[in-house]
Amino acid sequence: MFQVRNDEPQYAFLNDETIKETNCYGKHIQTVDVSSELHGKSLNINLDSEIGENPNRYKQHGFHFTADNCIGCHACEAACSEKNDNPAHIAFRSVGYVEGGTYPDFKRLNISMACNHCDDPVCLKGCPTRAYTKFAEYGAVLQDPDICFGCGYCTWVCPYNAPQLDPVKGQVSKCNMCVDRLEVGLKPACVSACLGNALNFGVIENTPENREQAKVEIPGFPRTDITNPNIRFQQTRDMPNEMTRTDSMSVKYHKDIKTGVFEPVVDKKKGLQRSWSFDKLRSREDPLVIFTLVSQAVIGAFLFMFLGKLAGIESVVQIVNSSAYLPMIFVLLGMEAVALFLSTMHLGKPLRFYRAFNNLKYSPVSREVAGIAVFFNSLGAHFLAVLVNSQIAGVELLQQVATFFAYVAALSGPIAIYFMHKIYRIEARPFWNHWQVLTAFYGNMLTLGSLITGLFFVPIFMFNNLPVTDILQLVAGLMFVGLVVEVIGHYFHAKHMNVKGREGAVSYYEQVTTFGKTNLFRHGLLLINILVSMALMFVEQVSVLSFIVWVALTLSVLTASLISRAMFYVMVVPTTMPGAFFWKNKGFEEHARETGLASVVEAGIIADTH
Repeated sequence: MFQVRNDEPQYAFLNDETIKETNCYGKHIQTVDVSSELHGKSLNINLDSEIGENPNRYKQHGFHFTADNCIGCHACEAACSEKNDNPAHIAFRSVGYVEGGTYPDFKRLNISMACNHCDDPVCLKGCPTRAYTKFAEYGAVLQDPDICFGCGYCTWVCPYNAPQLDPVKGQVSKCNMCVDRLEVGLKPACVSACLGNALNFGVIENTPENREQAKVEIPGFPRTDITNPNIRFQQTRDMPNEMTRTDSMSVKYHKDIKTGVFEPVVDKKKGLQRSWSFDKLRSREDPLVIFTLVSQAVIGAFLFMFLGKLAGIESVVQIVNSSAYLPMIFVLLGMEAVALFLSTMHLGKPLRFYRAFNNLKYSPVSREVAGIAVFFNSLGAHFLAVLVNSQIAGVELLQQVATFFAYVAALSGPIAIYFMHKIYRIEARPFWNHWQVLTAFYGNMLTLGSLITGLFFVPIFMFNNLPVTDILQLVAGLMFVGLVVEVIGHYFHAKHMNVKGREGAVSYYEQVTTFGKTNLFRHGLLLINILVSMALMFVEQVSVLSFIVWVALTLSVLTASLISRAMFYVMVVPTTMPGAFFWKNKGFEEHARETGLASVVEAGIIADTH
């Protein structure tokens, strides 16, 4: 338990005299009934089995922030970091700000934000390891870093940037509501340290003393319908109709005159000049670029052979019945093994990869891992059955086993890609939250899968003087379909982003400016690839010219796929809180790494991000 000082000031103690039954979202503030088995249990804080005497222990608590009072001193940040012993690059609570107007009527609004301990915490559902728990005590959403294996998915789904991924420790941690202080009747450390009396804390919907508002939104605060956050605001000062961020994110907030709500819109602070920005295509998610592309290619290649044989396509039947079929399956297994290795090493704690199966009920990450695992193992079992059957000919049971696992692989592969796409359907990242992700993933499955099958078998068939025209035409046809599917998705995605607005439109702005030339190059390659693959569908004879065209098409498809997938990860703009000029500002972080300032520990920036 937290030790209460003898001279603890009165303002540091909780004081909730009246309690409402429901919150503004219609949810009960009482977390559990008195007769519930959850009632009267210890939180075992620091292995202390004592139970707090707070009379409101089983009621949802939350923060109240009076924006009018915040002076931007960052005392709340310092108190939080000191209590939780956080390193310089991690902050559970941070102060950002937005500003607007012109001199002399210039106004700035500070926002102090930590975890909002939401009614519907998406971090809890998204976490594959089940490191999160929504406790009945105080309604606190707590996270256990010892269970976490550092995938960082919770940092994607949270709209408020509350979970913090520490690349040094390889784990996520976050605000724990200072439950050890709550148990002894004290407010959280950040609240007690606030100099301007801007932060307060108590049972949700209780308006603090000398406060008249308990709003759910202020300028710069993300959407509340995603998670129903337990934070309330007071902001009585009039703000300009347009508020801008001081960080590098191209977002500003425009006031809707009818509703009075500030909506995020594009801030064209970078102008309209197109750039290549190849250096900015690199990110922490580089292993996922390879993992997703390779997995889709391997699944597509196996489906090419399996479904082609099932459909009785003569050229594919010839492939499956050839002596090169078994080596091809071995190559596919090897490719997927490398992809899985990269994906595992992407984790902060790779040796805990097995925990990815812990949340199959809710987490799309767990479901994707399970789907890929079923596909990979069934493909391996199919390989072994075919291998043994090739050594012991005529054993019908082995043939049945090989067929069974081939069916399992053929079914689980596309399902795994579907779950892979569900990982990115995140409300807090509008650029990803579109069906274009599905068309991109399945389009790549068709394009890359058929391409690597052709790359493997065509040289072998040519070496053995076997006809390859039918195989090449089939490969070209499937590539054409895959590329068309991908381009259709890109077209409707761009249209949707512009119409929908908000952070999705900001991502589109980044796409046509920061990565403008790269984007045009990518689309140009896709268009050329469609035309070339369509033309190759009708080539009847293999010649030197057609060979050169195939080589060029292969390089073009691979280049376009890598660029597209890399852009997919770096262009997303989350619905997150505004940063400050130095703190939680992506532009300043890049500057610090370029100039060497990141090597200074006090700067709070990790030098190596990849």
